[in-house]
Amino acid sequence: MNKVYEGSGRSFLTLKLVLALFVFVGGAGLINAQPPETIQKTKSVTISPEQLSASFAEVAKNVEPAVVNIDTKGKVPDIKVQGNGAEEDSDDVLEFFRRRLPRRPSYAVGSGFIVERTGYILTNYHVVEDAAKITVRLQTREEFIAKLVGADKETDLAVLKIDAGRNLPFLKLGDSDKIRIGDWVLAIGSPFGLAQTVTAGIVSQTKRETPYATAFQKFIQTDAAINRGNSGGPLVNMDGQVIGVNSQIATSTGDYNGIGFALPANEAAYVYNQILQNGKVKRGYLGVYLDSVKKEFAEVYGLNSPKGAIITEIRNTEGAAAKAGLKRNDIIISVENKVVENAQDLIAKVASITPGRNIKVDVLREVGESLQRKTFNVRLDERPTDDILGDNDSRRKLPINGKEVKTVPLGLTLAELTPQLSRTYRLRGEKGLLIRKIDPASFIADVKNSNGGSALSEGDLIQRINRVPVSDLKTFNEIVSKLEKGSAVVLHIASYDRRSRRIVPSVVQFTVQ
Repeated sequence: MNKVYEGSGRSFLTLKLVLALFVFVGGAGLINAQPPETIQKTKSVTISPEQLSASFAEVAKNVEPAVVNIDTKGKVPDIKVQGNGAEEDSDDVLEFFRRRLPRRPSYAVGSGFIVERTGYILTNYHVVEDAAKITVRLQTREEFIAKLVGADKETDLAVLKIDAGRNLPFLKLGDSDKIRIGDWVLAIGSPFGLAQTVTAGIVSQTKRETPYATAFQKFIQTDAAINRGNSGGPLVNMDGQVIGVNSQIATSTGDYNGIGFALPANEAAYVYNQILQNGKVKRGYLGVYLDSVKKEFAEVYGLNSPKGAIITEIRNTEGAAAKAGLKRNDIIISVENKVVENAQDLIAKVASITPGRNIKVDVLREVGESLQRKTFNVRLDERPTDDILGDNDSRRKLPINGKEVKTVPLGLTLAELTPQLSRTYRLRGEKGLLIRKIDPASFIADVKNSNGGSALSEGDLIQRINRVPVSDLKTFNEIVSKLEKGSAVVLHIASYDRRSRRIVPSVVQFTVQ
């Protein structure tokens, strides 16, 4: 039997990066075992194509203003160089590779939707994971820098916040338990960066488990076209209510193959409220390893049906299960009088209960050649999880001594030019301050040159700022400290061009934001 760790996370097939291929294969079977003459006939309602089209158009019109496009800039990866141990040469070697292999941030595109008029947004966690800067674009084409309020890896959801200075259109989360297979749905998002794209389809299945889902992801399956970039966008019903958050696809090509998956709105609402209240999702936890009762186990142990979860190991000897008296090989058959179907079902049931609560757990314990039913009172622990907060969250900006962390001027990490750096960057004979690093989350990282490329790069030499020559950090910092939001800045730059093999001067102009 395969060992399952209670609530263990597994990789999932996302729309951001298609990590694996999986194919569903099914055989023909009976939908209803009753004879044809006993099947009840349902009244059919005839809807013209024109009426259906008008319904789609009305829903799209009402929903689109609350759907947003999300652009993320990833953190710049560090370049690691393994040297020969000669400490005096390590800096020079590292600078050489940094110059030859410029570090560039990664970019990604996703979707999301506003759920509160004050600017709270739901999206997928994988859309904003490891992002240094998150930009949200509204239907009005306005752009805002978003803060990551919190996220939950288990459901692949994240909550963002923007400050627009006014009330924003928002969508209501519907009751996803009421949807039926065959219901019409619309998927709205930004596939391939094409914002406000609407596709239609039906609900193909509910409570669908995929090979790459966690215990907390039982999806709504739909054939509405979903592609990369749709991640985090809403799946809405014909009342314009969100019934799911588009999260995964099954594909053989990397793109739309007719099978998409959305996390149900009820689960999304639970995660959203938990993040707003606690900064994270708090879930109940037993502290055990589990496996599911299958037909072979049921047959050997004389169970009436293959239901239940087997404790294969007590993971935490000081945890909830151990303290309550549960043991290895106990078969958990119910929690709070609710039947446990399998290991994943047990994990989901326990996780949905607030940590610290006492719950009733019924087990079958092997005593000699028989199984005896026993009931335990278990006080749940809190499931271990990562406290995912954005880098700009106030709780992450304060060090232990409580003082505010100072940011580098203009988002630039500079170094005074030394003979060694002059040789490495081929700037011999020049004076100025070398740009060692550009914070990808700073506004200056988005300043463009006349060709649309980045105006500044690592290895550029700042020679003047607002007409003042600079070759030492003190002078530069004194000038920058006097700048305010809206101040105009002109930098004179020198950089070595590898194609022409010469030092090329340039002028960079921007406004402090």
